[in-house]
Amino acid sequence: MRSLKLAVLAPLAFLAFPAQALEEAPVGPQPNVTVADLVNEVEIPFERFTLDNGLRVIVHEDHKAPVVAVSIWYHVGSRHEPEGQTGFAHLFEHLMFNGSENAPGDFFEPLREIGATDFNGTTWYDRTNYFQTVPTQGLELALYLESDRMGHLLGAVTQEKLDNQRGVVQNEKRQGDNQPYGLVDYAQIEALFGEDHPYGHSTIGSMADLDAASMEDVQAWFGRHYGPNNAVLVLAGDIDMATAREMVERYFGDIARGPETEQVDPGIPTLSERREIVMQDNVATTRLYRTWVVPGLNDPATSDLDVAASVFGGLASSRLDNVLVRDEQTAVSVTTFLQEFEYVSLFEVQVNVAPTADADAVSARLDELIADYIANGPTQDEVNRVAMSEVSGRIAGLEQVGGFTGKAAVLATGELYSNDPSYYRTRLERLGAVTPDSARAAMQQWLTRPVLAMRVDPGERGAYEEASSVGGERTGGLNSPAFYLQPGEETAEPSPAAASASLGTRTVPRPEVGEIDDLDFPEVERATLSNGVEVHFVRRTAVPTLLTRLSFDAGNAADRADQLGTQALMLSLMSEGTTTLNSVQIAEAQERLGAAMSASASLDRTSLGIFALAANYEPSLDLLQDVVRNPAFAPSEIERIRAAQLSTITTERTTPASMASLNLWPALFGEQHPYGRPTSGLGTPDSVAAITRQDLVDFHRSWIRPDKLTIMVVGDATLAEVVAALEPRFGDWTVEGEAGTKAMEAAIPAANPRIILVDRPNSPQSFIYGGQVLDLVGTDELLPLLTVNEALGGSFLSRLNMELRETRGWSYGVRGSVNRFAGPVSYTIAAPVQADRTGDSIAAMLEQIDAFLTSDGMRPEEFSRAISGSIRSLAGRFETSSGVIGGMSNNLLYGRSDDYYDDIAAMYRSFGREQLDATARSAIDPSAFTWVVVGDAGQVREQLDALGLPVETVASE
Repeated sequence: MRSLKLAVLAPLAFLAFPAQALEEAPVGPQPNVTVADLVNEVEIPFERFTLDNGLRVIVHEDHKAPVVAVSIWYHVGSRHEPEGQTGFAHLFEHLMFNGSENAPGDFFEPLREIGATDFNGTTWYDRTNYFQTVPTQGLELALYLESDRMGHLLGAVTQEKLDNQRGVVQNEKRQGDNQPYGLVDYAQIEALFGEDHPYGHSTIGSMADLDAASMEDVQAWFGRHYGPNNAVLVLAGDIDMATAREMVERYFGDIARGPETEQVDPGIPTLSERREIVMQDNVATTRLYRTWVVPGLNDPATSDLDVAASVFGGLASSRLDNVLVRDEQTAVSVTTFLQEFEYVSLFEVQVNVAPTADADAVSARLDELIADYIANGPTQDEVNRVAMSEVSGRIAGLEQVGGFTGKAAVLATGELYSNDPSYYRTRLERLGAVTPDSARAAMQQWLTRPVLAMRVDPGERGAYEEASSVGGERTGGLNSPAFYLQPGEETAEPSPAAASASLGTRTVPRPEVGEIDDLDFPEVERATLSNGVEVHFVRRTAVPTLLTRLSFDAGNAADRADQLGTQALMLSLMSEGTTTLNSVQIAEAQERLGAAMSASASLDRTSLGIFALAANYEPSLDLLQDVVRNPAFAPSEIERIRAAQLSTITTERTTPASMASLNLWPALFGEQHPYGRPTSGLGTPDSVAAITRQDLVDFHRSWIRPDKLTIMVVGDATLAEVVAALEPRFGDWTVEGEAGTKAMEAAIPAANPRIILVDRPNSPQSFIYGGQVLDLVGTDELLPLLTVNEALGGSFLSRLNMELRETRGWSYGVRGSVNRFAGPVSYTIAAPVQADRTGDSIAAMLEQIDAFLTSDGMRPEEFSRAISGSIRSLAGRFETSSGVIGGMSNNLLYGRSDDYYDDIAAMYRSFGREQLDATARSAIDPSAFTWVVVGDAGQVREQLDALGLPVETVASE
């Protein structure tokens, strides 16, 4: 195993010393390294340059995989929006994906063609970003596309596109608002900031302002904010500085500067007195909030407040967890976090009150605990555990070059907000400088100010603010005075380059994509422990970490039909106490080690694993083996976790997607089949209430055992080192009693086409979930079906998504999925749609499916995109350890060879379009679909009746 460097940065040196004496010495496995030992591992070398037009460019070389992350960040977000145009920055983000003057059509088309992964765009209060990870040979095309929408966009923006994306954004808003607690943010930011503050409205905006957005608004917004001088471009991965400079100059160099977007600090608002807000919502349990506005991310106090928040409610061993969840058991879950923005941050505490507790009493107790914590602060050991957890997490993040949190994003945020790509180092140094005294002082300065105390109780929502396009026509443009504009922005016009733009005028040609090599999946080495347990190992040395997964042939399908939820309850309890460690000691041990245990279940597998620093691998495995082999199932913990699971079941019955799942799977597979259950595996209130301790012990003995186990490890070690670490911890594990068996022989009912309407009053959206059981099993070679489904429903560019989202504007996103289990396979479609278009949406989807399966099968461009994009994206899919271990897990589940992915490119190339059409037509039959619709029956029942299918209305539970 590679040793970590021992060089220590001075600001972190104190962390090498023993923690202050506590009432009890630390219990459980102890780390071999301190945070100070680790800090030199957190390093992202970079070079930078600036074009004459002001575009700042940062380049980081990382040749571990043949991919490059392209991440471009514009310093404009919702806080720059003028009055009457809330949500406009986000709306414009959507428009920028709809094609530019020299790259017409949806931007996802060429990105998918070149095999991009991790591609998306997001908008927040301070910025808008676009990112994609592409094969090295596709980098030039990615830069061409990004530069074209920066410098050549407006000629491609039409009224039709504006209207369509307005509808998409409004459905994105409905989708978020429709969730439990979905309206809290609006009330929260209005109360904390007020309407005159730039942070005083949500990024998604209001329905009325989205209705009012005009073409004139689009022109002005682009001209004011999207010039190269307001952007940062990061290239991270298989690229060098000389190549990067030449490419960026070629594609971005001729774009004219735009107006300067001055960044003005709006100040940190303070409430004049404590403010109480009580709301009602369709939720399962009362939630309490305590929120303060505190300094932004560049302020040194932010590190102190971040540590303070983690100690209080962020760590698994947090103060609130220990008191309210574990000890007093008046809360089912808690969290505290610092949400950082450029000029302000939010320090927020959330408590989900236990259904049996008095919410008023819990609220008073929460205030007591907050006051005590502010007065006394954290201990040295707590501060150290937060530091270890955060540095370990940063090391893990260094493995990925792109995405939301990879190295490109880290460098971009530092440059954009702090004028320093290496600002992450400053944050680590400040983290190392946090002491109990400094954390307490920061809290006493900022958290003794008046608090916003919000409470959301179960109840009925009020009237929903709808768009004028629902039940009326959209209004025209709105020319309102600004409440927060940059100096001179009131009269700003589009830049000359934007105003004179026309189609096809670009002098630099669109680049071709070179030949991309097939994937060389990393070599999987195998070994066997003394007791016969197989070990599958892949060596990856990009970061000094190891990811270990213990995969048991169990899963939700292992539950008996009369004991649903047993597996989930057992799995939750395993990390809540062993025969030697209690739940707090287990949590604290993980934090000291910089490790993170995980426990999850699919229908077919139960997995327990641990992320570990290479230097702490053996003590991390000590903790994992204790949790796996020696769970205590203490009666007090059983009742606590049972109450939490029952609360989650109640929550499941208030969330649209979960409510649909509760009804669809039993309808498709039958209640007696192991797959005829909601995929959450939580069980029912009655079944969970009846589970005994002996049931849990018996389940663990029958399913969590070495003869059902395969161990997979990916990381910075050798196979010999890994086996040497695993053998004394798992190699002597013997079987006990008979192994469990699954009731896979249960009969699946014949298809019964109908609509099951789950009445959820006051829902602005309907959640549509439909599907059928296919005549296939997961161990069949399903690559042809998965490939053809990319055109039908499996991707952003699929027929179903494009029809309902991009053409109709009725949904934020539609997905058709081949649900590949080990046993029988199903095909399902999930579509959240605006309520007034529920029936129309089902009709439109059926029309698209029917055409695809008959007269209008996979088109040549869809076929080409699916084949080339799938082949080219393979390197990006397996860039990280988690991606590799995911591929190994799939091979295990579906009975495939270790080198399956080495041959997958050739398999893709062997497909013919007619073959794929035939595959879809033989597998999918929309006339056999059962549909579940979760929505307001009073609004949608008549729409559904018109479809000609039987409609059964059931009440939400």
